[in-house]
Amino acid sequence: MSLPLKIYDTTLRDGTQGEGISFSVADKLLIAEKLDQFGVDYIEGGFPGSNPRDITFFQEARQLRLRHARLAAFGSTRRAGVRPEEDAQLRTLLDSGMPVLTIVGKTWDLHVTEILRTTLEENLAMIEDSVRHLVAAGREVIHDAEHFFDGYKADPDYALRTLAAAVRGGASNLTLCDTNGGTMVEEFREIVARVVREFGAERVGVHCHNDSGLGVALSLAGVTAGASLVQGTINGYGERVGNANLTTILPNLFLKLGRTAHCQPQLGQLRELALFFDDLANLRPDPKAPYVGHSAFAHKGGLHANAAGKVARSYEHIDPALVGNRTRVLVSDMAGRTSLTLKARELGIELDERRPEMKGLIDELKDREFRGYEYEAADASFRLLVERHLGSRRSFFEVEGYRVIIEQHRGELVAEATVKLKVEGRTVHTVAEDAGPVGALDRALRLALEGTFPVLRDVVLRDYKVRILEGTRGAGARTRVLIESGDGARIWGTVGVSDNIIDASWEALRESVEFKLSTAAAGAA
Repeated sequence: MSLPLKIYDTTLRDGTQGEGISFSVADKLLIAEKLDQFGVDYIEGGFPGSNPRDITFFQEARQLRLRHARLAAFGSTRRAGVRPEEDAQLRTLLDSGMPVLTIVGKTWDLHVTEILRTTLEENLAMIEDSVRHLVAAGREVIHDAEHFFDGYKADPDYALRTLAAAVRGGASNLTLCDTNGGTMVEEFREIVARVVREFGAERVGVHCHNDSGLGVALSLAGVTAGASLVQGTINGYGERVGNANLTTILPNLFLKLGRTAHCQPQLGQLRELALFFDDLANLRPDPKAPYVGHSAFAHKGGLHANAAGKVARSYEHIDPALVGNRTRVLVSDMAGRTSLTLKARELGIELDERRPEMKGLIDELKDREFRGYEYEAADASFRLLVERHLGSRRSFFEVEGYRVIIEQHRGELVAEATVKLKVEGRTVHTVAEDAGPVGALDRALRLALEGTFPVLRDVVLRDYKVRILEGTRGAGARTRVLIESGDGARIWGTVGVSDNIIDASWEALRESVEFKLSTAAAGAA
């Protein structure tokens, strides 16, 4: 029977070396608690002593009451020619107070002679001395064998001798690092298998990068070759093109390879975990991310949606709920009656595909997509379209007109919007200003409606996207605007298309408000 795997998260150290990734001390403490709740075995916090943020993190991390995970501090072996008890970095590692210390050691002779500028024998002593010194202080030591695969290909005997030095010092784990991310799957598996034969599966781990697009594949190959510890980062954050992505590795390990780990029971929280990290990193989630992406179980083609609606596994390799995701049906000019029925049901509308209104709905949908409308990210607009064809769309207000003026006043641009509506039989005329025309229209529309419909006070415009659809018409090109709105409880998207960007924006804004009012009325009914 296979050993339970150990999962080692290095998002707070290796992940933060990725371009555009930065976490505050408070963020890092929240992440450590979240990873512990998820059930990972090791959480690598960073380099103690390298910068004020990591110094503060390790000071405050001592107060965390983690239920399972062990916090690790990261550093390197002693310097050449320096005794371990006199080495400043080893002293800093011990002073961090962390129960696990991960130290990186050189395994590639090129790095030993050309980067460290020392001898091969001194490097072996540096590894063994450093590990022994830290173990003697009562810490668990994980040895990260840097550039191991490049080192092994250059001189396999020396690379293995560096591992043996770490074992003599008392390292609990030998993590083989594909630091440059250039190793191919088969050679990776063969090398890991050799190390497992030499040192035992319970002592071998893998740490992969995604430079060749193989970070996940290499990690899985390492496990099938016998490794019992896997390092990676949430969402694949990391230097250059990133580290091996744990949000893809874990479901593959548990659902495809039948392996186990302490965090396995929490797999249903995986998508939530991925979104939590993106939120703290201030990044938009990757919709195409395997397992956890918004599009991971989305069906657009009519035949696919039809089949998935009857038997989900006909077009889904796993039950999305296993990773906290869900099936989505996308509507487009490829959609048929079944696709539209399934999509309407997803939005809470029971729609009989045999109804005579279906033909008109399908025809209009295809005509609108031909004109540039897109409903994949505009579920709210699609719902309003369906309600109109079913005769159930309620009119909350009528638009009598709107106007936008932009002027430069004392060096600053100011947009003024005027909106004229008919609400419950009376005309409402409002004016509002903002930095831009869309913001001014949004403010004026709310000002006109919030007195009658106070539920709109919770609505915020979260995102605004513009796409030019016809690039050959210059300033007269057709424009599509997608708006994302939210009220703290849900998020919805609306779309507008016009030859005029202000008109397209107005359509999307108006439908966002109409959707909120429609759902609020339905909830109150």
